[in-house]
Amino acid sequence: MAEGGNRGLLSIGVFLIILVVSIILYTPLELITEWSLIPPLVLALYGCWIIVLAGIRVSNPRKYERGPFSTFALGLILIAIGGAWFTYFIEPLYSLAIILLVLGALAIAAALKRK
Repeated sequence: MAEGGNRGLLSIGVFLIILVVSIILYTPLELITEWSLIPPLVLALYGCWIIVLAGIRVSNPRKYERGPFSTFALGLILIAIGGAWFTYFIEPLYSLAIILLVLGALAIAAALKRK
């Protein structure tokens, strides 16, 4: 799909689109009630993009790049941090539950990972 330098440009474009979507959700649609909830939403959506990049790396691995599992784990952690930050305003206990759920899922995935 995308080669070396193009992945960086592709990620910048996706980040800008995520920023626009987050602003649109806040401004006219008012699905997000406070402006302080925009950064965790951007973080969680960008984590989704990093998971997509992990899928790209599985099909086209490079010799000196981060591995697909590591990229997937980073994306999952970003989603967890963004989701925990977002739900902290609703109920702080939900934030802890999200973080523990993701850490448990990563531990299981690491234990089942084939070499």
